[in-house]
Amino acid sequence: MSDAYARSGVDIGAGNEAVSRYKTLLRQWRHPSQLDAVGGFAGLFRLPGDDSRALVASADGVGTKLLIAAALQCYDDVGADLVNHCVNDLLVQNATPLFFLDYLAVGRLNPDVAARIVGGCARACAAHTCALLGGETAEMPGVYADDHFDLAGTIVGVVAVNEIPDPAKVVPGDAIIALPAAGMHTNGYSLARAFIPSQEWAQPFGLGGTYADALLAEHSSYYESVRAIQSVARVKAMAHITGGGLLENVPRTLPENVKAIFEQSRWEVPAIQRELVRRAGLAHEERYRTLNMGIGFTLVVPLNEAMRAVGAVPRAKVVGWIEGRNGDESQVIVHPARE
Repeated sequence: MSDAYARSGVDIGAGNEAVSRYKTLLRQWRHPSQLDAVGGFAGLFRLPGDDSRALVASADGVGTKLLIAAALQCYDDVGADLVNHCVNDLLVQNATPLFFLDYLAVGRLNPDVAARIVGGCARACAAHTCALLGGETAEMPGVYADDHFDLAGTIVGVVAVNEIPDPAKVVPGDAIIALPAAGMHTNGYSLARAFIPSQEWAQPFGLGGTYADALLAEHSSYYESVRAIQSVARVKAMAHITGGGLLENVPRTLPENVKAIFEQSRWEVPAIQRELVRRAGLAHEERYRTLNMGIGFTLVVPLNEAMRAVGAVPRAKVVGWIEGRNGDESQVIVHPARE
């Protein structure tokens, strides 16, 4: 594996080690109403006074995509990126979003810019019938440069306990359905900024757009698509493909005794990610651990229900299958397309 991502300033190994230490800390005390979460995409907490339902909560950010948005003064969509990302994390637990809180930190507060950023959050919340309950705007000179900002959010949803996905139901022979990514979503931007310099962002790229258009493509929400698939097929497990790509996100929602096989020839990789793979010289494993490579969300369904699932959502594709796993085999294998 090459170290392109590390050279761009992101140490995936350090991130994994930090999470491991967090888990050790959290094992020291556990709230009695806390439930086990599927893959850790969002936390589960039994709803007080109602043992049949659980609150589901997640927090996330937009990452260094914000640096591109700030440089180009494109503030209107990063709030939607954030909300959609958080909604997808809840969706892995099959939850319905209830409310959202944003956190905007700036070096120097510009009310017009702040309103455009939070306006994106409000638009995406309304699209999911999710209340934008409040938030925090912090002016922090010295921490951020005048024209820089950070954006994070917390979302809370609800799910019936008996409708939380159970990874144990995933068995060899099941099909893997994928929903496509619109682009890089909210991950891999430190790598993108290292290999696609700012002086190129305004240059033509793709069909009638620019590098900036491709880099800032909005993070897709999969809420409606997943609900449509669930109306015709039994969904056993789901994964939101963010940092860590297919190789690290899919195993989070599978039992230890199975592995997921993907055939890359079954879906399209966005042009901006193909370009980044070429420029950074990403080896096979690194590209599928660093980028989403065109898959934003995966669902595992019984094989005999797979065609109904893709029929319910035209952009959905069958991209792989589940097999039995022996010993310490990799839990995700991606067969590359012929180049």
